[in-house]
Amino acid sequence: MNRKRFDKIAGDIKKIKIQGARNIAKSALLAYSLVPTKSSIKKLKSLRPTEPMLEKVLNLVEKKPYKEILEHFNSAQNKINLSVLKLIKNGDVIFTHCHSTNVSNALIYAKKKGKKFQVYNTETRPLFQGRKTANELRKAGIKVTMFVDSAVALAIEKENRKDKIYADKIFLGADALLPNGIINKIGSGLIAELAHAHKIPFYIVADSWKFTKKKVPIEQRSLNEVWNNAPRNVKIKNPAFEFVPKKYISGIVTEFGIMKYDKFVGRME
Repeated sequence: MNRKRFDKIAGDIKKIKIQGARNIAKSALLAYSLVPTKSSIKKLKSLRPTEPMLEKVLNLVEKKPYKEILEHFNSAQNKINLSVLKLIKNGDVIFTHCHSTNVSNALIYAKKKGKKFQVYNTETRPLFQGRKTANELRKAGIKVTMFVDSAVALAIEKENRKDKIYADKIFLGADALLPNGIINKIGSGLIAELAHAHKIPFYIVADSWKFTKKKVPIEQRSLNEVWNNAPRNVKIKNPAFEFVPKKYISGIVTEFGIMKYDKFVGRME
């Protein structure tokens, strides 16, 4: 029975049925607890090489108790929530992209604490992870406006605009935190450049366990996600993630607080 559950979790991680760095890491931790062997660690690490948090958790499983590792996620989230609360002002429009557990939980916490704000987000093609974000936030009573991905500039740019439709701040999650920047869902680079050009604060909200000095590959996913049964001689590129240089990042919010990116890296090294 344990082996069957292990294989099911591993399959769901591989097929992207389990999404988000934190959810992937927690699921891998559960899978290991079912079949706690070195071969299990090796297999789980191989499923999503683009997820440093997954590797971090699996490097700890033979050193720390299951509950202690699991508690880190809640502890880190609680501290992140407090920092994000400080950044949000009443009346703010917060822009976010794709789905980040850290971002969603922090926004929901801010709403519960009485902050009055609304959220703009993207649908995030081709798998529409933005719908998950929108549903989580609306259930918490947060007003959400979803933009098609190609309208991202409309949600961010503010020059020469009479209507108040632009974002005041941008909160993005991250799949990997690197010494020179972050890796996040495709589209994050464009958002970062727009934020920089229009002087809109651009924050990364993420657990420090996503930090790595290793080279993280950019995952290329199936063309069928974009166009199933595409005609011959039509080439399709479907990168899942992209790199965002640290020069675009106004600050990073982790369990260590709100920091400039270089200061965060210095703490991790």
